Amino acid sequence: MSCSGAELRIRFSPGHVQLVQEEVVPAPKVLVTGATGLLGRAMCKEFQNGGWLVIGTGYRRARPRLLRCDLNDEDAVRGLLHEYKPDVIVHCAAERRPDVVERHTEAAVNLNVHATSTLAKEAAVCGALFIYISTDYVFDGRNPPYGEDDSPNPLNVYGRSKLEGERETLRHCPGAVVLRVPVLFGEVESVAESAVTSLWLKVQEESCTLDHCQQRFPTDTRDVAAVCRKLSERARQDSSIRGIFHFSGKQQMTKFEMAVTISQAFSLPSNHLIPLTEQPAASAPRPINSQLNCSRLELLNLSVEPQPFASAISDCLWPFTPDKRWRQTVFH
Repeated sequence: MSCSGAELRIRFSPGHVQLVQEEVVPAPKVLVTGATGLLGRAMCKEFQNGGWLVIGTGYRRARPRLLRCDLNDEDAVRGLLHEYKPDVIVHCAAERRPDVVERHTEAAVNLNVHATSTLAKEAAVCGALFIYISTDYVFDGRNPPYGEDDSPNPLNVYGRSKLEGERETLRHCPGAVVLRVPVLFGEVESVAESAVTSLWLKVQEESCTLDHCQQRFPTDTRDVAAVCRKLSERARQDSSIRGIFHFSGKQQMTKFEMAVTISQAFSLPSNHLIPLTEQPAASAPRPINSQLNCSRLELLNLSVEPQPFASAISDCLWPFTPDKRWRQTVFH
């Protein structure tokens, strides 16, 4: 996938100068879709720190140093891949808010399914490794933990759209990797960007009722990005690295338990937080417990050890504490 070349270099030694030709291997290139989003930003940072040349794309929120590309425009996608010839494509762009998907189904399906299909086809044509980020919501939550070979049964339109994206990925690009992950958190531009970091607002309310029914496994985007880089580096050397993988944080927590942990991490009171033990009403039904079995990654030594939730969430939220709030304007 990469081309190597040669460079002439001068080698000095005492009393001797020698002109030698050395083989130079260019840095591998990764294209990250959704690079303006929560996971996409972490992905770009991880690959860049690992010595990769990163090409990030966005659309409505595209900013300097990112390429603007409408992923629903097949010609634009084809032209982008033809011009930049990435070795790896990590497809982070998605509509990942289940309630929004229920209300705006057509737009969500266009991004989660049709754009994925286009990218998978073009990845196969240009010989790039394609990594598709999927979700634990492809499962119904009735019989956890779920392995990669367990039968999906999504409860909501979001889960169905991501499952269809998986199928399109593997149909058009058999050598692709599908990585299923649960609810994500990470460095945010506003706390509302993640369902986990948005609990910071609840912690500061006078009284707040929070779900204490649905079991979640909050996962740091930095860890997901590290796994994707490891998968990319191994898969470029080993064609057996393909198909479906699971990665997840290890701590099982409800939203109520996450909020209490956040309160404790910042030495704030939590007695105003009220656990709700009946499944809350929402426009999109959620699985009670869609825990992922991540042993395939672990057996291949492609996983990472997640940070404890308390320390990881503190890293994300400290800029939003009252004495650091000025940082929000320059955080990214």
